[in-house]
Amino acid sequence: MNDRPRNSRTLPTPPHSRRAFLAASGVGFAGLQFGVPAPAAGVQSAAPRPGKAKSTILFFLCGGASHLDMWDLKPEAPYEYRGPFQPIETSAAGLQISEHLPLTAKQGRHLAVVRSLCSTVNTNDHHGGYYYNLTGHGADPSFLSLGNNRTPMPDDWPYMGCVVGSRRPAGDGLPNAVTLPHMPSKRPYTRPGQFAAKLGVAHDPLYVQGSVDNPLKFEAPALVLQGDVTNARLQSRQSLLGAVNDARRQFDREAADGGWSRLQQRAVSLLGSAQTTAAFNVASEPEKLRERYGATINGTSLLLARRLVEAGVPFVTVFWMENEKIAGKCKSAGGWDTHGNNFNCLREHLLPEFDRAFSALVEDLDQRGLLDETLLLVTSEMGRTPKIGDPRSGGIAGAGRDHWTHCMSVVLAGGGIRGGQAYGTSDRRGEYPAEKPVTPAHVAKTVYHAMGVHDLEATDKDGRVFNLLAEGEPLLELL
Repeated sequence: MNDRPRNSRTLPTPPHSRRAFLAASGVGFAGLQFGVPAPAAGVQSAAPRPGKAKSTILFFLCGGASHLDMWDLKPEAPYEYRGPFQPIETSAAGLQISEHLPLTAKQGRHLAVVRSLCSTVNTNDHHGGYYYNLTGHGADPSFLSLGNNRTPMPDDWPYMGCVVGSRRPAGDGLPNAVTLPHMPSKRPYTRPGQFAAKLGVAHDPLYVQGSVDNPLKFEAPALVLQGDVTNARLQSRQSLLGAVNDARRQFDREAADGGWSRLQQRAVSLLGSAQTTAAFNVASEPEKLRERYGATINGTSLLLARRLVEAGVPFVTVFWMENEKIAGKCKSAGGWDTHGNNFNCLREHLLPEFDRAFSALVEDLDQRGLLDETLLLVTSEMGRTPKIGDPRSGGIAGAGRDHWTHCMSVVLAGGGIRGGQAYGTSDRRGEYPAEKPVTPAHVAKTVYHAMGVHDLEATDKDGRVFNLLAEGEPLLELL
């Protein structure tokens, strides 16, 4: 079954409801949530060489999406591996995907499917899978020793979205990295790897909270004015300092490098920006277009992601928000962690919602002339076991697939990616990479290359220079 809760929840509310809690990196919310953050690293100031992509949208399928039932079907394998799903042709000759992704198949000419990704982690669990696939760095031994208690740490390797954001000049309005519609996962099991960590809280994403029941409503808790803090008072430096003092007391180390001063300035800029207000107004989109994405929180989040890249945000992350109403049916938290009833859950719920939303994003960006400069990456923390039958949900009769970090697929499109191709192969049962094996480090390096980020040196608090990701090479065949 689901080995730990992963449902979304509303971000923590301020300790003083009549104050504006503007604590966060890039006024994100998470950087200060997990204890004393590491002092902000000195990021190299040299401007990166321009890449084809101006922005990236990373769509993360929380729970571990089945590569065998979406992107890498094995029609010649025994039934206990391949299951009932069949592959269909896409608009790109020779590229096949699941029959339950018909709308996405129409966009096949834009897609590059990587089928040989090995993201093996020592725990074979969600925490390690998130960390490896979001940072490009394998899980360290603490993931094995701490298990579920291995939550984010200040000296973790940074999320690739935070690295990209740190290499872009700070804008006057929106931050360089935005994450929506939730922060995985339900506390206290917050997933490592989604924060700036050793880069410093100033580079954390802005977290935007969405709602399954009201998908047109998005809220950034760190930007919500509480009680008697008005816009007029917010412009007063004295008022702003008073509003954050209570939050600041427990984070004395952050004050040492002036991080709070920078965060305050960014908070004021965001709260006073008409650009911010306009970008988050998804309801202003034509109803027909909203219907094309789907009236779900995940579909609407991808539509908001498109609006944010139009507004100039370099990196937008959409973490699939689970639907608790199907949690029991799928023996999961309501997402892609399909320990039981895998095929019915995929066919009736997960795949139709994904298919509609993701295909709409590709189509929408293409029609607006934005696809060529917007890199899309669909990934997850793991694949699913090739052999059907998770012992924790009834074995073969339960028709589930367990965690499988040894092989998975990711999909890229736009941003200079040469679509209509599959990169690498897995073996005949989809258990391990066969041809052109790669790791999450290669995927992260491909994102960096497409975004024109080539300088990966940073400086720690003691002035020592280190490489943000020494492993891996960009997959130039895809570009």
